[in-house]
Amino acid sequence: MVLVAAGQLCASSCLKENGLKAIKLISKASALSCKILFLPEASDYIAKNANHSKEIVKSVHESPFILQIQDKLKELNKSGKSLFVAVGIHEPSEKSDRVKNTLIWINENGHIDQRYQKIHLFDVDIKDGPILKESNAVEPGQSVLPPFDTPAGKLGFGICYDLRFPELSLRLRSEGAQILTYPSAWTMKTGPHFQVLAQSTAIFTQSYVVMPAQKGKHKTQTDEEIAKDGLKLNRESFGHTCIIDPSGTILSQCSDIDQEEQICVADIDLGKLDIIRKNMPLWTQRRPDVFGYNV
Repeated sequence: MVLVAAGQLCASSCLKENGLKAIKLISKASALSCKILFLPEASDYIAKNANHSKEIVKSVHESPFILQIQDKLKELNKSGKSLFVAVGIHEPSEKSDRVKNTLIWINENGHIDQRYQKIHLFDVDIKDGPILKESNAVEPGQSVLPPFDTPAGKLGFGICYDLRFPELSLRLRSEGAQILTYPSAWTMKTGPHFQVLAQSTAIFTQSYVVMPAQKGKHKTQTDEEIAKDGLKLNRESFGHTCIIDPSGTILSQCSDIDQEEQICVADIDLGKLDIIRKNMPLWTQRRPDVFGYNV
């Protein structure tokens, strides 16, 4: 069994400030001897609009958010407390004037070993809720990242809205995933679907599902703008960070009340996963001959 942690935070538009929040969660996870910390989507920043996101995005080589995390992981590794981090960030696009919404895997030495770019973009107009068109600022990804080895098992990456599209999780399971993660900044209006979809995904893929999420009202203004116009908190994220086992049981969950940075932890038990898959052999019972494909 391997202990992992899922982190919950409320990012602002300040990359350096958000880096300090991430370091706080890294320290908590390390103190509990976790081997992996999963952090939410857009942990580096939440922007006030598309243009703002394009203005403040930084490459991983220049981002104070990433540089702080890398330095901390190097420090921990030297002290014998190695930790791996999966974290959602923004990156400049090489192909357009938009940014990329990515999930990166940082190893215990602080090196970025894996990268996934969000495929499904959140373009919605919810009645009595937010109007969000992620594609105004974000360039969609075009490929699935194959599952890769981690201290806890083979890990498959998705991001937030990807959770609503089962093709991704089915592909990842077919390619060997034992753990799936969907770091998120889920809206309040669609919040009730968050854990239901995550638990369903765990059940039909027979995988652990780790759901780190943003929680709370986001400060997207600079101090100068606040002094001039007053504080405006126009965007709020749902939270409910959790870790789910292959039977769909929520093993651990962050508080819905506490607004501070926090983690929840759970053991990844691949022996339990193997028993569940053996007792109900879904992947040998699928019918590509009927449906015409096998994701």
